Amino acid sequence: MSTAKKKIAFVTPPLEEGVAHHPLFPPIGLAYMAAVLEQNNYEVKIYDCPVSEINHEKLKAELESFQPSIVGIGSMTPTIESALKSARVAKEVNQDIKVLMGGPHATFADTEVLTQESAVDVVVRGEGEETILELAKQTPEMQRIGDIKGITFRKNNQIIQTADRPFIQNLDALPRPAYKYVPVEKYWVAGRKLLPIMTSRGCPFQCSFCVASQMFGARFRARSTKNVLDEIEWLRDEYGAEGIAFQDDTLTFDKRRAVEICDGMIERKINLPWGCGTRADVVTREVLAKMAQAHCNETMFGVESGCQRMRDVLKKRVTNEQCENAIKWAKEAGMFVTVSVILGYPGETRETLQETLDFVRKIEPDDVWLCHATPYPGTALLELVKSYGWKMSEDWKLYNTMNPIYEDPKLPAKEIAQMRKAFYNKFYSPRYFLRQAVKGYLKGNLYSKIMARTSANYMLWRAKAKVKL
Repeated sequence: MSTAKKKIAFVTPPLEEGVAHHPLFPPIGLAYMAAVLEQNNYEVKIYDCPVSEINHEKLKAELESFQPSIVGIGSMTPTIESALKSARVAKEVNQDIKVLMGGPHATFADTEVLTQESAVDVVVRGEGEETILELAKQTPEMQRIGDIKGITFRKNNQIIQTADRPFIQNLDALPRPAYKYVPVEKYWVAGRKLLPIMTSRGCPFQCSFCVASQMFGARFRARSTKNVLDEIEWLRDEYGAEGIAFQDDTLTFDKRRAVEICDGMIERKINLPWGCGTRADVVTREVLAKMAQAHCNETMFGVESGCQRMRDVLKKRVTNEQCENAIKWAKEAGMFVTVSVILGYPGETRETLQETLDFVRKIEPDDVWLCHATPYPGTALLELVKSYGWKMSEDWKLYNTMNPIYEDPKLPAKEIAQMRKAFYNKFYSPRYFLRQAVKGYLKGNLYSKIMARTSANYMLWRAKAKVKL
């Protein structure tokens, strides 16, 4: 079969009822793989089911129409059941379709996925751009896939894991993500088309609740400043981006490079609001001021705890002082500041939890993600909870950081949930609404506009709930 005729479909699985989700962005990982295949003369389609409102029945009709030889399915833990159902749908269309599954859940639960679901032929672990191309070249027979690094597959009723694939070192060599295969006009956040960019991969930090350093390596790999700036202009000019969401784990890990990107955005007059995530120990007042000058509207810091003992348990190597300084500097620069916090990690007590909530109130961020400790596949947290023999939920849909997943006999999940709810009831106050409304509607901060609306809706919901009582 000629490569010109080979068809490959990528799928972001449908959102099933009861699955919570953040604002929808184009699936950047699938778009990168699609771009690599397009470069090599394959015919590609991406079905981003959530944003296109495609259920499994419609997905089947789409695949029947396209008739691909390979279907690649992305997997996040809360959507894994839908991903497995999508694999079965692909096999219903044609038993000869090779079904691949990638993403963080399948990467770290590869044997479980292949044991549980016969419709999945191969799991692609970690970065997929080079792996998908090698697999595509072997379609349809795939007789020699044991030579391909970074995959897990079945052979003679056994599950075989090949060696890990080395991480891509020259990220500039990758083509731009193929957003032409997704409905870009549907990705809106608060009335703006907000599009993602990933300028680096790899996380040198080893936080015990996260898999980033295993998924993309512990070495920071970065694209060149010019390559990044050219893509931002392309997102603006080609796709009408009205805002940019940096998807890097730690954008300012290399502070000099971050400043170079900001200087380039200023020089090129890229006047788009943008947001990013980073760490309190890799920013300075000067770096944050430069980011704000380049129209950074929002930055997120992983505070994780207000108790240093718990931070040490989490392997989050930052201090309260570093967090306070970073948040103060970002707010001085006019940014919207989000912090993330982990609640109920093993070793947590009522006292450490209260210490954390008091610390968050003290630093007064613009938004707080109070996340229940969630033992995702691949994390040290999962192994720790297993070692204690604590009961864990088997409902993957709940693995979204908003639900307690396991029961610590010394700190009941119900109590953690109550403390979390009480915090938000005080946090989203009329005073908070006014602060965000001024920052958003008078000073033009996109994220403050979003949170002014969110807090108003939250207070309205609480008021209605009280009336019903």
